[in-house]
Amino acid sequence: MPTPESFVPVAITDRSGLDESVHYGAVVALGPGGEIEFAVGDPLAVVYPRSSNKPMQAVAMVRAGLSLPPDLLALVCASHDGTPMHTDGALRILVGAGLDEGALANTRSLPLDQAAAEAVLRAGLPRTSLLMNCSGKHSGMLATCVRNGWAHDASYLAVDHPLQLAITAAIDELAAETHAHIGVDGCGAPAHAMSLVGLARAFRAIANGTAGSAGDEVYAAMTAHPQMVGGVTRDVTVFMQHVPGLMAKDGADGVFAAALPDGRAIALKIADGGDRARPPVMVAALHALGIDTTAVAALVEERIMGHGRQVGTVRAIAP
Repeated sequence: MPTPESFVPVAITDRSGLDESVHYGAVVALGPGGEIEFAVGDPLAVVYPRSSNKPMQAVAMVRAGLSLPPDLLALVCASHDGTPMHTDGALRILVGAGLDEGALANTRSLPLDQAAAEAVLRAGLPRTSLLMNCSGKHSGMLATCVRNGWAHDASYLAVDHPLQLAITAAIDELAAETHAHIGVDGCGAPAHAMSLVGLARAFRAIANGTAGSAGDEVYAAMTAHPQMVGGVTRDVTVFMQHVPGLMAKDGADGVFAAALPDGRAIALKIADGGDRARPPVMVAALHALGIDTTAVAALVEERIMGHGRQVGTVRAIAP
């Protein structure tokens, strides 16, 4: 269990020339050989990676027979914006399995993308499971169930369903540790908890080829189609577009993980679950690990606004 002592100051927010907030967190980085290159805070702190688990879940699905074009496999790994590009992709996965959006058992929601959400509201349309940011993952889960002849009613979300048992086994293998706990994620799927360093090890395994051919497929899909993993303006997409070879995935409540094929990997958690410190801390961690962040740093700057103009930033103070 993480404690207050697990976390240290990692970022500061300033407003109009005065520091306003201090963000606590923990960061761990692995070197090419898998050793801990550096850690800020406790690398053994147990966290819910939340949606940062999705690449691991996708590896389990591919191992279980899920076969999709790379753009749709990237969507299975996504916390997507809910734009037509994303919802059309989720529907393609479902139709390919002989299903429709009524099969989805994830939480109903509006799109994450503000313009897409406003368009839904203007049209007087309801929140739906398809619009929710995890619908790509759930479509992949359902297609995997159909492929294997497993139940594909709402029971696919139960921890003892064959799909979820396969996912649990894959997560434990990739993280090189037994999961610490299984809760319920915001979308209704099981949420596996692990150490922060276990999360970094899992991303490293997928990116560097040690997760096998399924990991290779997931890595190739995410890095070739980063816009499907998030959205055109999302930090996770921008990182993958501007740091060559980087596989990255954000997770709710302040989690971010990334890895390169050479074995370097990073996992971080912002202690209070806020997200605005994630991008600058990830930039700082990548830089500390010797990765060129020149092209991405300014694009993911967290701006503090006052009366419609920028009056401050969130700056990393560690690592």
